[in-house]
Amino acid sequence: MRNLKLIPLLVLTVAITAWAIDWHQWRGPERTGHSAETDLLERWPEGGPPLAWKLESIGEGFSSFSVANGRVFTQVQRGGQQYVIALDEASGKTVWETPNGGTYSNRRGSGPRGTPTVDGSRLYALGSNGNLSCLDVATGKPVWQKNVLKEFGGSNISWGLSESPLIDGERLIVNAGGNGASVVALNKSDGELIWKSQSDEAGYSSAMVGVTGGIRQYVLLTGEAGIGVRADNGELLWRYSQVSNSTANVATPIVRGDHVFLSSDYGTGCALLKLSRQNGGVKAEEVYFSRDMRNHYASSVLVGNLLYGYSSSILTAMHFETGKVAWQDRSVGKGQVVFADGKLYLLSENGVVGLAEANPEGYKEISRFSIGSREYPTWTLPVIANGKLYLRDQGMVWCYNIRG
Repeated sequence: MRNLKLIPLLVLTVAITAWAIDWHQWRGPERTGHSAETDLLERWPEGGPPLAWKLESIGEGFSSFSVANGRVFTQVQRGGQQYVIALDEASGKTVWETPNGGTYSNRRGSGPRGTPTVDGSRLYALGSNGNLSCLDVATGKPVWQKNVLKEFGGSNISWGLSESPLIDGERLIVNAGGNGASVVALNKSDGELIWKSQSDEAGYSSAMVGVTGGIRQYVLLTGEAGIGVRADNGELLWRYSQVSNSTANVATPIVRGDHVFLSSDYGTGCALLKLSRQNGGVKAEEVYFSRDMRNHYASSVLVGNLLYGYSSSILTAMHFETGKVAWQDRSVGKGQVVFADGKLYLLSENGVVGLAEANPEGYKEISRFSIGSREYPTWTLPVIANGKLYLRDQGMVWCYNIRG
């Protein structure tokens, strides 16, 4: 009989666990722009979903959010200093803040760009000047810190380092952009170098993990090419440069099985590569190259066999396997897209927020509202976690209740 009393508590615990779906790194749990959330609002009131909390002036920056363990993590700049900060998920109040390098200024918007990565009790954040910090999640206390530009001989890029660190097992991966040290793997526990590889300038993109024929690799879009390097030693496996431009490679690669999708704007385009194991390494073959999906500062999301993303300023649905365009629409305006509960969540650089069907037949908008536009474009990626939608425009943050 005593065990029966535990059943309601067990059911409650399981229910809470099922509803608590964190977003612990750039582009969500798998770095794909997908949230696993369900039971979200089917449509929004005219003025938008219910507002849980709002912050008016957290500081400069384009960094997005990680949400884990009841905290919301991001990076900001104010008072001549960049910070990694932790907010209370329920109220938005600051829990802690830790310095992460000096001021970064840019005519297109100052401050940090990268999103912190939460890995258990540790958080990893890369500032726009190359300051890389490993912090204690609970307190913000530094575990180790270093500047990857100084240590690996790289130079900052035109609009500041924007990468969100990848944690894979015991390795931390960043595109440091140094000569002979473009891609580096560090021990996540102490920051010590494990290996370094290549000499490409750093891009604005973030790394992904792939496995081909049993070979684990990191897929990156550097400042010069799409590349794959071995996870265990950094050896170059393949290189593809046609998708690169000479201005800014930004979009995160999409990896599905043995295929990699890469895209950039400035008149360039996209490519699908087929990877196969060959002679103990990996060969990359072009399936198609197209100018119909030119991701500028945002990445596409892959839903089923359809890519949804902004080709420059036009929302585009494209068949992943063939590159054939299904439809295009101006939607809410040039912006970004994430996916949750069967729908596309859109945010334009002019502050218009949209909810639309992920529909292969055409653009079908359900709801929209506006957070308004300010001095700089709204370039921060929206985040969906634990029934909340997080939006940021520089120093302003909105947290909306979107649970149905």
